Formats: sequence, structure tokens, C-alpha cells
Amino acid sequence: MTQVPLHRRKGSIGATVKAVLWGFLGVRRNADYQSDIAKLNPIHILVVGVIMAVLFVVGLILLVNWVVP
Repeated sequence: MTQVPLHRRKGSIGATVKAVLWGFLGVRRNADYQSDIAKLNPIHILVVGVIMAVLFVVGLILLVNWVVP
């Protein structure tokens, strides 16, 4: 199998978000993981992962502030 250069990988935003969400959950089939590695740009995965982690933390902070008076 030929390796696609990183700057040429054109994964969709939806596929990147889906891969990151599965990564947060910690459940992913090996075949899907290998497919993501071949198709998605690692920089995009990193950016989406950081954004989703920040949104998760902000969501938790808002939830705690709403529940605890």
C-alpha cells in the first residue's frame, strides 16, 4: 500500500469529528482506525480534538455552575 503524503489527505470534517468522538469514547474497530489513519489528516484530528476537549471542559463547568447554586 502506498503512503499518501500528510498534506494530500483530504478527510471530511464529518469523518474527522466522528473519529475524534470515537477516540473520546475509547471504542473503535481496528479496521476503522486503519481507515482513519490512511484518509484523515493528523493536523485536522489534533485541532478537532483540542476544540472538542475545550468544549467538554466548558460544558462540565457550566453544568456544575448550573447545578450548584
